[in-house]
Amino acid sequence: AFGCLMSDMWLREADCVSPEAFHSALEKRYPAFQKTAQQDAQEFLICVLNEFHEDLKVRAQLERRRVAGSKASGGSAGETSIITQLFEGQLSYEITCLECKTTTERPESFTVLSLPVPSKSTCSLEDCLKCFFQQDTLTWNNQIHCSLCGTKQDAVVKATLTKAPQIVIFHLKRFEWQGKHKRKLSKAVGYPLSNLDLSPYVAQWSHVSDHRDVEYNLSAVVNHSGSLDDGHYTALCNHSITKNWYSFDDEHVTKIPNSSVQTDTAYLLFY
Repeated sequence: AFGCLMSDMWLREADCVSPEAFHSALEKRYPAFQKTAQQDAQEFLICVLNEFHEDLKVRAQLERRRVAGSKASGGSAGETSIITQLFEGQLSYEITCLECKTTTERPESFTVLSLPVPSKSTCSLEDCLKCFFQQDTLTWNNQIHCSLCGTKQDAVVKATLTKAPQIVIFHLKRFEWQGKHKRKLSKAVGYPLSNLDLSPYVAQWSHVSDHRDVEYNLSAVVNHSGSLDDGHYTALCNHSITKNWYSFDDEHVTKIPNSSVQTDTAYLLFY
């Protein structure tokens, strides 16, 4: 279904293409994403990427068996796919017990990096990244169980980037709990269209050898307008060949200037 959608988008002589068939195919496996309900674009994206990854692993294994014939082993498929090659990055969390000063490293893979939106009058993507990668203190219910102390202890934790993905997706955490109520943060977050540099957040010992390995250009934005329970999604995408920007609002596709790419409703950023 996704292959057909891609063919329609690039080859059909049409002003717009509906992803109806692709959505219906996914909806059969995930009834939660039915058309009649409000859904979260970030959750939908992660679901789609996971489905592609798992399916492509199985297909790769079947292809290896077909090529190898009867000599093929019955081992499980590898953990890599075009999805992991393009979108997967890795973080390392350095956790230090404040009692005995023991430090442990915890690696964690990601395909979408969820960034907090700081509570300040003006905010940029750089502010969100600094907030995410700053050192944090774990106390009370967030204490760690220290293997050396043998008990729960306060600790400090700091994340660093150890593997930068080819395509990095940022999710701006605009929905948060305030007491017993959930609210949407409607604050504008400024973001660069080019030369986003992630080198300040890369671990000293990582495989990244040059800061140019972690410089990115913006390729797409998903916007969310509306409230928690009722909203509308639109997208802004950069054409990979012409480098022109386009706005996608249901069946309306419009060429836009670079100056219109910066919006105050950005929810997902693709670099």
